[in-house]
Amino acid sequence: MSYETLLVTKDDGIAWVSLNRPAVRNAISRRMQTELHEVWHGFRYDDDVRCVVLTAEGDHFCTGIDRTEAISEENTRAMAAGNFPDYPTPWMYDDPGRDLGPKACDLWKPVIAAVQGMACGGAFYMLGETEFIVAADDAVFFDPHVTYGMTAAFEPMQMLTKMPFQEIMRLSLLGVHERMSAERAREIGLVTEVVPRAELRDRAGWAARVIADSPPLAIQGTMRALWTALEVSRSQAIELANLFTRVGSDAAALKAGQDRFASGERPQWRLR
Repeated sequence: MSYETLLVTKDDGIAWVSLNRPAVRNAISRRMQTELHEVWHGFRYDDDVRCVVLTAEGDHFCTGIDRTEAISEENTRAMAAGNFPDYPTPWMYDDPGRDLGPKACDLWKPVIAAVQGMACGGAFYMLGETEFIVAADDAVFFDPHVTYGMTAAFEPMQMLTKMPFQEIMRLSLLGVHERMSAERAREIGLVTEVVPRAELRDRAGWAARVIADSPPLAIQGTMRALWTALEVSRSQAIELANLFTRVGSDAAALKAGQDRFASGERPQWRLR
């Protein structure tokens, strides 16, 4: 399929999804929201996709929801009158990021993020639902919400799986007054690796190739186990590990792996 706001390609088990609105720093439009939902949902049923790399065109990854769409003339008049547009009571709200991330769309195949330039605000919907992040050395992370009078809630909550509480709290409360560098993001565990900009896609692609060449059932079982462990107690997670190990083990793949080990075959590894 062709898309207006995304570039989607496939290469031997790896799908590349690139945000493609570089003129507006890949801000998320309603059309992009719809297309991301279509892509993530479609990959669920595509056996040719075993790993995904999420990246972006241009100099920046994503600067969040496109405010030029969100703040229409009608909405601006409503806010000037002290009202929130579209919702008659405070108990009604449709999260605009509900279709942006792979997990929200029930995609349980590995997604690696390759981030360059600015990644802020609504970008966290996507980054918070990836398996890990590789960053270019020019990447910066921040959340502009409170600076412009909005509560930062959905986006920093997503990032609690990726960074310590006090770090996401600082990033959220300081708004646009401070940006987190790629190196600081690596120090706190938000990103797993920082590379020169020119090497970003190659480095993410290397990891994606290793994952795509591994047994899919074992990869998806590992993902399910670790994401579940984030949401239950340790003892519950250990009990569930029995189930994940049993369901996520393919007899043929396990035998092939044991045979390779017994033969003395070892892959060429790389030090990070």
